Amino acid sequence: VRLQASGGGLWQAGGSLRLSCAASGRTLTDYVMAWFRQTPGKEREFVAGISRRGSSTSYADSVKGRFTILRDDAKNTVDLQIHGLKPEDTAVYYCAASWRLRGSSGSAGDFASWGQGTQVTVSS
Repeated sequence: VRLQASGGGLWQAGGSLRLSCAASGRTLTDYVMAWFRQTPGKEREFVAGISRRGSSTSYADSVKGRFTILRDDAKNTVDLQIHGLKPEDTAVYYCAASWRLRGSSGSAGDFASWGQGTQVTVSS
């Protein structure tokens, strides 16, 4: 599956944004989907995941209550809705797909397919 992430940019603290991950080549219902983020010098960090049918979601503690992962099977997309942006949300955000995982979360090594990343910068 090929993934294309979009929606990043420069945002003000307190605002909201929606990142989108569009898939081609395969239907996303075959995959556990997730969003990760990465800042320079740090490992890629799991932020949100969703199961194949959307029945379960997982979130990193640092984003619970502010991030929502959504899948639209008709559009073959998985979005990440972010509210209450904070400067510490500044990162490159990646969407990822795993064919072998069960549930709705995993580490970066569990995901074989990645989008190209979209930069989110939050100014205070």
